[in-house]
Order: sequence, then C-alpha cells, then structure tokens
Amino acid sequence: MRFEAPVLLVFLLVVPAAVAGVVWLERHRSDRASAWAPAGLLENMVTQPPTWRRYLPPALLLAGVTLLLVGFARPQATVHQKRQDATVVLVVDESGSMAAHDAPPTRLGAVKAAVGKFLERLPKGYRVAVVSFTDHAAVVQPPTRDLDAVRAVIARAKTGEQGTALGEAVARGVHVALKVKPKPGEKQPPAVAVVFSDGGQTAGRVTPQQAGQFARQSRIPVSAVSVGTRDGVVQQKLRGGFTERIQVPVQPGSLQTIARASGGRFYPHVIDADPAGIYQELGSRVGTEPKRVEVTAAAAAGGLVFMLAGGLLSGAWFRRMP
Repeated sequence: MRFEAPVLLVFLLVVPAAVAGVVWLERHRSDRASAWAPAGLLENMVTQPPTWRRYLPPALLLAGVTLLLVGFARPQATVHQKRQDATVVLVVDESGSMAAHDAPPTRLGAVKAAVGKFLERLPKGYRVAVVSFTDHAAVVQPPTRDLDAVRAVIARAKTGEQGTALGEAVARGVHVALKVKPKPGEKQPPAVAVVFSDGGQTAGRVTPQQAGQFARQSRIPVSAVSVGTRDGVVQQKLRGGFTERIQVPVQPGSLQTIARASGGRFYPHVIDADPAGIYQELGSRVGTEPKRVEVTAAAAAGGLVFMLAGGLLSGAWFRRMP
C-alpha cells in the first residue's frame, strides 16, 4: 500500500499515546474508587464488569481514529483488473449469394443484425476490425475502438461479385489482428475472428484448411457462422430483360473446417451466434494489469463505523462515552 501524503501518518503517534492513557486509567480505577468509600465496601456497592467489557469500547474507538488518520494520508491499494486490450475481427461475406432471402430479410441483412448484437455486447475497450470479401478480400475498417465507425461500415455493406474467397478472407483477418501493436513491454494483444458466410470456396489461393491452420499458429481462433439454408436462390438479370434463378445452397463444410482447424466455434445458423461465449473465451486470454486505487473513502468509512460501535457499546454498558 502506498500513500499520497505519507507525512500525515505522523499523527498516528497519537494512537499509542491514547492506548497508554487508557491502560493507565484502568490501572488506577480502584484508587479513584477508594477515595469515595472504604475498599472493603466496594464489592457490595458496585458490580465490576468483566475486563474485556471495559477495554472493548475504547479499543473500537481507537481503531476508528487510526483508520481516520490513515485516510488523511490518502492510501492507495494495488488491484489487478482485466486488460481492456483485445481485438475482434469481423469477416463478412458480401458475395452475390448473400442476396438470397432464405435468411430474412436477406443473408447479408441477417449478418448485419447479428453484427449489431456483437457490437452491443462488446466489452469496453476492445478494438474491432472489419474484413469484407467476395472473390477477393479487403480491409474495410482497420482495428478501432470507434464502434460508430464500425456500424457505419456494416450499414454500407452490399452484395457484389459471385466469387467467394473464404480462405483468403480469414487469413487476411488474422493478419489484421497480428498488426495491432502491443503496449511497450507487453505481449501481443489477444484476438479472435468471426466469419459470417454461406460457405463455399470458389476463389482465392488460400484453402479453408490452410486459413484455419494459420489462425491456430497465430493463436487467433476463428468462429464461423453459417448463414442461409439449402434452399437459397438468387435472381440475376440477363440481357433482353430475362431473369435467371440461381440456386445457392449453404455450404457449411468449409466453415466447419476453419473453425475446427483454428480452435474456434461453429454456429450452424446465424441466429445461434453467441457473442457472450466468444467474448468470454477471448476474455480468458486477456490477462490482468496492476492498477492503483485510492481507498481513502473506505478507510474513513471504516473509521466511522468503529467509532460509532465503540460509542454505542459504551453507552449501553456504562451510560457514558469511552
């Protein structure tokens, strides 16, 4: 424990002086009583309380005074609290198949709603990054603590090309997390990636298995959220005013591969995505850091409680203050 004003601790010398005074008064109590009556009659005139009853009220009073004097010196205690230093990378599929309506309002719309829940429950101080992908991956939001900026990026998301570079997007998300610089003298902040996709790998050079293994080596688990059903259909307009219906069934296999290989979780439906579980696992890797907290109020409150208890006991037992 440290003190902001340690010089004020000199007033604690009053306490041992007061203790000596109390002991001296108790030892001479019989001498004062004999001045009013012969010693032989004292036992018949008054009842002597137990020794502990005579000492307890002043002891409580002095303990309270001690705490108050310690409070004047502004004591500080060192506590260990969780670091608010972690990164969450959201990997969002914006390929053409995400326009299917089998996950209302659309697959991408369902992802936006799920991401909103993730941001609402995000622990204070955590960073968020966003990687979007179609047939290629792009970092649309570098790691930031500005959640309004993240919400704006997600709100602007729209479906694009038909290709799906799933493995490349996950690997890109891991790279984004690794680029977060730690504080001087500290380790790399922990991170987790969450990929929202209807699965499948139709573009990119990095396979889902390779992406998952890279994430595991980097100690960044990837939780995969499957979006859509087997009955997904998108409509594509052709020349001449014709419309082509394209079946885009969900393909969870590649998502399961990424989650299993990286040590993350797999959610078969977007409504099953559990931010609390993912954040709890991430929080277990955050660690703690020492922080000094001033405990003046606690010392003062404790002192007042002790003094009040001593006064109440003295009044109840002896009809006087100690």
